[in-house]
Amino acid sequence: MGIAALLMFVAVFGFLLLGYPVALTLAGTALIAALIGAVGGHFDLAFLYAMPNRLFGIMTNETLIAVPLFVLMGVILERSKIAEDLLDAMTRAFSGMPGGLGLAVCLVGMLMAASTGIVGATVVTMGLMALPTMLRAGYHPALASGTICATGTLGQIIPPSIALVLLGDVISSAYQQSQLSLGVFNPRSISVGDLFAGAMLPGLILVGLYCLFMLAIALTKPSLAPPANLPKVTFLKLIRSAMPPLVLIALVLGSIVVGAATPTEAAGIGALGALSLALLRKSLSLEDLQSGLIATTETAGMVFFILIGASLFSLVFRGYGGDEAVAHLFDQMPGGVTGAVIITMVVIFLLGFILDFIEITFVVVPIVGPILMALGVDPIWLGIMIAINLQTSFLTPPFGFALFYLRGVAPIEITTLHIYRGVLPFIAIQLLLLFLLAWQPWIATWLPEQFYGS
Repeated sequence: MGIAALLMFVAVFGFLLLGYPVALTLAGTALIAALIGAVGGHFDLAFLYAMPNRLFGIMTNETLIAVPLFVLMGVILERSKIAEDLLDAMTRAFSGMPGGLGLAVCLVGMLMAASTGIVGATVVTMGLMALPTMLRAGYHPALASGTICATGTLGQIIPPSIALVLLGDVISSAYQQSQLSLGVFNPRSISVGDLFAGAMLPGLILVGLYCLFMLAIALTKPSLAPPANLPKVTFLKLIRSAMPPLVLIALVLGSIVVGAATPTEAAGIGALGALSLALLRKSLSLEDLQSGLIATTETAGMVFFILIGASLFSLVFRGYGGDEAVAHLFDQMPGGVTGAVIITMVVIFLLGFILDFIEITFVVVPIVGPILMALGVDPIWLGIMIAINLQTSFLTPPFGFALFYLRGVAPIEITTLHIYRGVLPFIAIQLLLLFLLAWQPWIATWLPEQFYGS
């Protein structure tokens, strides 16, 4: 039975490699496995009776309402040219110093990651807006493309991001399940706000390391990142460009972290605030708004469709005893809890080559999360490690998603080899952060303890 459950994973990956949609692959594989098992007398179809309750739970999950609202916030900031104006002002402000454009891209990429939260959207937007400017300034193509890819993946770890919203909801459910398995019938809850607070220090450290690397390159090899001859920006222009998105993101994130608003309420504030800024600037046409709403609906529909397929998959997986098989596998693993965490991180890293963070969050984390947390792994630390791990996976050649996104919009003079070479230093930086978190877990857990005492 356990082997049959693990074979379901193999079947899913096989169908995905053949090009079938993720949501339909998950649901279809589960239904086929359930039917085969029922015919052979190895699966009780009564497990499927729980599916309507799961669907109702998805429909009534208030946390997940934050997903389309955060997407809308990012889409409006992008299509109203607010993010473009911010990048223009920042690049002109830093352009006079060696490595200045790279620093500006890192900082603006951090803000765009916080507002957009989707790796593909951030990489494409930054590739279209910043990459040509860096190349015209004389930046080495590998350094320019690597910087764009790396800052584009910050949406995995910089709150408030969609990845953390989804991961926080799944981690919360997995933690409660692990506590119930240990006989704790009144478990403390883990919220999306806990994960946001836990991601703040690692996210800032990562951006700081990116900036230090850029400064080191500018000082040691100034020809790779020379100063840019761009028109200067006035201080007033810089403030007018930077303050609106900064205040909006601080308001959204701050209201969640201090407990003044739930993620869903804060996402509503963010979407309304972004729309208000766009209307005040008169920079959002009716056509832009319509296309933005369509894009938001498509993204939200994709997320919830995958969630429904993943729920059916996990239901059949558990019906075959898959969770018990994984728990037994972890028990037999050398190294105990440390070995189990390492193997989990390696598997998630490899899965990141072929699956998006949404699929991994909904399929893999609900299976391995409760087992690891029952072994004593801190849920907030685990969530942050998974987020950074996936960020690194999306950046790693030859299959990293961010590389393909940039390849699709990069100028013809940027080769695939340039992109691969450019991301290697940033991959090393992210691995350094992973090792730092493994060595000092308090980096991810200290801030949640200060805010929530958890």
